[in-house]
Amino acid sequence: MVDYTHRSPTVQHAAAPDAVAPEFNHPANDVNRPDPHNPINDQDEDSSVSDCESIVSADHSGTSAAPPLPFTGAGLMELEEGDKAHRFIKERFVSRLGALRAQVTVAAIHRSCSSSVAVTSRAQAFQVYSAAVQKKGGGDTANVRYAWYPASKEEVAKIFSYGFGYSGKPENSGLYGRGVYFAPDNHPLQSVESAPVDEDGLRHLLLCQVILGKSELIGFGSEQSHPNSEQYDSGVDDLSSPKRYIIWNTHINTHVLPEYVVSFRAPCCSRGNQNYLSCSTFCIDPCLCV
Repeated sequence: MVDYTHRSPTVQHAAAPDAVAPEFNHPANDVNRPDPHNPINDQDEDSSVSDCESIVSADHSGTSAAPPLPFTGAGLMELEEGDKAHRFIKERFVSRLGALRAQVTVAAIHRSCSSSVAVTSRAQAFQVYSAAVQKKGGGDTANVRYAWYPASKEEVAKIFSYGFGYSGKPENSGLYGRGVYFAPDNHPLQSVESAPVDEDGLRHLLLCQVILGKSELIGFGSEQSHPNSEQYDSGVDDLSSPKRYIIWNTHINTHVLPEYVVSFRAPCCSRGNQNYLSCSTFCIDPCLCV
């Protein structure tokens, strides 16, 4: 069973597993989450917020020359390297990068710990819509999955603070319809390649829960912007082995719950070497893009 050890101030999650699971590419609603009709746990809210504040202050109030938090004001807390969730996410992420895995270095992993009204409301909305999609489908699951989303450092802070709506692109280059694209948790490479490089040479991926419900096939070049009928909730580029989840703009702040941020360094591009990633204007890695 998957467990990322996320303790939202509004949603209680299970404790960290005793051993790292070999796979977590199965429905995220297998995670031991509470009844969506009772999403708030006051005791967990208090402990989660205090845990967040105490760890942040402990990490940065001492005399050591610790770097400043990269997502100040975004309600994110850096996980310790010895944390089980940190180890689990890092190992899973790197192991799925193929030939690039040896050149990728995970710099930090953060998790959401905000108790703001907006953040807690979105967490509650996610639970409500998860229950609604499950009921509509007549099954025992809303098909909630973990998925990756590439973002700049500035976008990470805005998404965790305000949601995805502010950055919704009208067409996303017209690839698979007018929605927001996520990569399945066991196929992070495409998101890695799309992640912009910040001024510190870091790239960032959000690890989110997404409500897929019943997915429909979306063809390349589609201009679709919403489900074709009420029976569908999301889109995919392949029904049997999707590399893209398409969450429509109309659903983006109810069907997506960002939980973690993985910050990492990866090699810049080198012509003729498919194992290197594209650079951006902020890239400071020692490479030449020719």
